Amino acid sequence: MLVAKVLAADGIMTDDERDFLESAMASQGLTDDERTQVRNFDGWDEAEPIVATLSLDDKRELMDGLVQAVLADGKVSPHEMTTIEQLTAVLGLE
Repeated sequence: MLVAKVLAADGIMTDDERDFLESAMASQGLTDDERTQVRNFDGWDEAEPIVATLSLDDKRELMDGLVQAVLADGKVSPHEMTTIEQLTAVLGLE
């Protein structure tokens, strides 16, 4: 869900970003229904409290993955950067 949020931050999801999202969802073993929920941001409000319970190492790993997602199309928009900064703060990684 967070990867999708970062990729959609600038309002445009390129083919490279879509491919990255699909690969990330496949690596997590998401079902077709779960993938649809991610694409539609269904359950976004439930994602943040779950992420808050992660260990510091897991939060850092998650942030590394989010940064890789932002770089998927080779460009970082101001909106994507703002979203990364906000998520860094939410994760307590400042």
